[in-house]
Amino acid sequence: MVRRNDQRRAALVDGAIEVLAREGARGLTFRAVDAEAAVPAGTASNYFANRDDLLTQAGARVYERLQPDEATVTRHRTAERDRETYAELMRELVARVSSFRTGYLALLELRLEATRRPELRTVLTERVRADLDANVAYHLASGLPGDATAVKLLYLALNWLIVEQLTLPDVLTPQERDELVAAAVDRIVPPR
Repeated sequence: MVRRNDQRRAALVDGAIEVLAREGARGLTFRAVDAEAAVPAGTASNYFANRDDLLTQAGARVYERLQPDEATVTRHRTAERDRETYAELMRELVARVSSFRTGYLALLELRLEATRRPELRTVLTERVRADLDANVAYHLASGLPGDATAVKLLYLALNWLIVEQLTLPDVLTPQERDELVAAAVDRIVPPR
């Protein structure tokens, strides 16, 4: 029985992500989430204390779904430790995040909503900070070239590249995006 409840909760949170991406935070209602998850009306209100709880859990779920799979992590651990590999890792990252379009758009909606909801801002700040710290720690332990500042600069640059790709996909061609990722690594990460 617990497994079914966990599956239903995941379906509801995934439904909330889809609603956020399509309709924005104003469109996120329990009724809209129930409809998106194809569950009986009133189900979401049984799983979430309030709308803030639903927003917070949707944000956490986006991050869960954006994590690389184990095969990708293993491949990264065994790859060369040079700028070419670094550029390839960043291209894979952009592709992985961009492939979960609704998740990233929902996350942007959550960030905007966090400007008006201090509790959500606190949760997102902690999550993004922890994610950034984990990326820096992984990078420093990996032996890849560059330092913590390089990781943070790439984080900022590539986040906006992803926003551009998802919201105005015709501004840059796929080839231009790949070239820009490589150029960002080349200019931000010093050679060894």
